[in-house]
Amino acid sequence: MPTRPAPTERQRRLGAELRKMRLAAGKTTEYAAELLGLDRTKVSNMESGIRAISPERIRILASNYDCADQAYIEGLVAMANSRRQGWWEQYRGSLPQRLLDVAELEWFATRLRTLQTVHVPGLLQLSGYARAIFDSALPPLPKSEVELRVAQRVQRQQVLERENPVEYVAYIHEWALRMQFGGRRTTREQLQYLCEMSERENVDVRVLPVEVGAFPGAGHAVLYAHGAVPQLDTVQLDSAHGGEFTHADAQLAKYLAHMDWWHAKSLDPQASRDFMHNIARQL
Repeated sequence: MPTRPAPTERQRRLGAELRKMRLAAGKTTEYAAELLGLDRTKVSNMESGIRAISPERIRILASNYDCADQAYIEGLVAMANSRRQGWWEQYRGSLPQRLLDVAELEWFATRLRTLQTVHVPGLLQLSGYARAIFDSALPPLPKSEVELRVAQRVQRQQVLERENPVEYVAYIHEWALRMQFGGRRTTREQLQYLCEMSERENVDVRVLPVEVGAFPGAGHAVLYAHGAVPQLDTVQLDSAHGGEFTHADAQLAKYLAHMDWWHAKSLDPQASRDFMHNIARQL
């Protein structure tokens, strides 16, 4: 199989899991190469996501690494099988790789949970609201790129509306609802839309009022994407230069604890809708 010049985050993750499984078994790359009838370089490329690996070879490695977790193995096989290009590939070369990686992460997740402290979650943004956010970037983005980013962000919302929509839980701080991206009218329309989306069976929106006080995760947004099994969960953190991804066990545990804290302290779905409607009426 040919090498990839720029593997996606999902492809790199599959390779990282193969390496983790090998190291847990105490095996070398030379051992894996001999099993697969390949040279050591190709195995290293597979573990870095540069080279694809077939489901059959994943099962061979798992068997010889004494991995007995069948759900985990099938999760890896599913990652190897997902070779059909996703809708986000139309933006390759036009938008940063990290934006495409977020769309891919969302598409294959079994469940999504997000913490937002500054603005409404991307999967629930109207185009006018999203445009105001991208227009505030420094240095300023070209208008053509702003429009591409807006279009891609709106298309990401397919995961909430497709035939098998993903379960989505959004924890939003009150100040994120009060920030007027695009002005009063745009913000009011955005809040009304947020309330409408929160009525969907697969969308759970919960507001954290300012009265709660200090909270974990202050200052940054978090997306927790559940994989086929907990070992394949991923956390994506927003930053000024794009999304950062982590799947280290300690980090996953930390951000799951953050999610649980927000869930316990935030308003329930109906109270959150009433809260958002009240803010919209004030605009």
